[in-house]
Amino acid sequence: MSDPDALIARLQAVQRFLAAVDGQVPDAQLVAAHTVVERAGTRLALSGHHTVVALAGATGSGKSSLFNALARLDLSPVGVRRPTTGVAYACVWGPLDGASRLLDWLGVLPRHRFVRESALDGDDESALHGLVLLDLPDFDSVQRSHRLEVDRLIGLVDLVVWVVDPQKYADRVIHTSYLREFHRHKDVTVVVLNQADRLPPAELPRVLGDLRRLLDADGLEGVPLLPTVAVDPAGSKGLRAELERTVAERRAALRRLAGDVDTVVAGLEPLVGPEAPRTGPGDASARELTSALAGAAGVPTVAEAVEAAYRHRAVGTTGWPLVRGWRKLRPDPLRRLHLSGGADAPAESLVAATSVPDPTAAQRSALNLAIRAVADRSAVDLPAPWPAAVTAAARSRLADLPDALDHAVAATDLGLERRPAWWRVVGLLQWLVTVAAAAGLGWLVLGYVLRALGLPPLENPRLGEAPWPTLLLLGGLLAGLLVAALARPVIRWAARRARQRAERRLTTSVGSVGEKYVLDPVWAVLARYAEAREALREATSR
Repeated sequence: MSDPDALIARLQAVQRFLAAVDGQVPDAQLVAAHTVVERAGTRLALSGHHTVVALAGATGSGKSSLFNALARLDLSPVGVRRPTTGVAYACVWGPLDGASRLLDWLGVLPRHRFVRESALDGDDESALHGLVLLDLPDFDSVQRSHRLEVDRLIGLVDLVVWVVDPQKYADRVIHTSYLREFHRHKDVTVVVLNQADRLPPAELPRVLGDLRRLLDADGLEGVPLLPTVAVDPAGSKGLRAELERTVAERRAALRRLAGDVDTVVAGLEPLVGPEAPRTGPGDASARELTSALAGAAGVPTVAEAVEAAYRHRAVGTTGWPLVRGWRKLRPDPLRRLHLSGGADAPAESLVAATSVPDPTAAQRSALNLAIRAVADRSAVDLPAPWPAAVTAAARSRLADLPDALDHAVAATDLGLERRPAWWRVVGLLQWLVTVAAAAGLGWLVLGYVLRALGLPPLENPRLGEAPWPTLLLLGGLLAGLLVAALARPVIRWAARRARQRAERRLTTSVGSVGEKYVLDPVWAVLARYAEAREALREATSR
């Protein structure tokens, strides 16, 4: 890929992926991606008119001699003592000023920088203007610092020329540790067989064929393979022509960065599945969670208290007035739990905590199992480490659940603050028959007092053979008892209805708590997974 806009879009997609997985995937698995994004941003901001080419090879491969041959100057030290090259040397074709920032970023010291620009050359070197050629230390050096420098610079340059010699072209180190790892950078890889003059003319094709076979096995099919002779001015013409073509295109940096993105994306692909998860927390999981939350919140206990409170309050309103006062001495079952029973209660009546019994060990265990079931069913199709992230999200607010459930129960309208109209009708009827009984009793008491004082007795009106004061007294008492007896089954039926209604409302309230404290965090992780998968798909080279 050599389209800068497409490359930038892919890098932005990698950045979105990193943002989506931040906190969900261990940082150790994202180091390479962060490095590539940062490195690519820096390289694109530096000179786009220069192409950085590195000569990399083993000890004795002659890369320093090849470096000097390409520069047509003795710039890099060459000698029999190994390792000879301990630091990187740079040769810049064209003005050095334009490449200074690039060399600063590469870490090439100013005293190791050279400019290949001379009036004596005329236009001989113009085809390479913009080339920054590096001579790297030996990658098989006995000094570890040399190998680290090679690895660092190979990760930064635009194109790598691997220099091998007839004696060690099949060396395992260069193939397993370097060339094989470069299979996604075929567009910015060149392999040269240096010191080809040491081979008999008949052997050169056979060695080149064997080297080509090894490169194909390394995944580097089609990379340029060129023979060179550093000691012969004409021996590096093929490599020089390849460098001229690369410099003229000015696309090596883009191709290198595209290959880096390909490598990173391939390393990130195991973090997302081939398909997005089909479902999140399903209805079954949500129902199980709500049921477990209801048990932990004491919903059955509160529902029983609602039924008992309904009976208590209904009997206190519709019962026989002569025994109402005695019944009111008994505590209200709902208020014993510090619950008002309605949504119209003032805010100050909502205490910090209710007196609902704490959940039992079995209820806590059921809640933990329900939360685990939500996480397991949500992450069933996800690759590692997403299942662990989903489980952590499901349990992330577990410590806040008790207070949230208690508040939800306390704030739920249980439907008991508004008294039914039929309570008032029955209560009024009870008062009427009680007043009638009291009137009959009063008449009879007054007649008895008058007789006791020797005063003329009252004339008792009669209804048939029975005096009406007696009928009022007995009728009022019997009517009150009868109304109370008839109201009792209605109250029990209505109390059960009130319990069912309250249980539904409480279940809805604790279900909302479960959605906020358990399901929403899980959905957030799944959304980030889907976003990461989409970003990685966009970052994949087409």
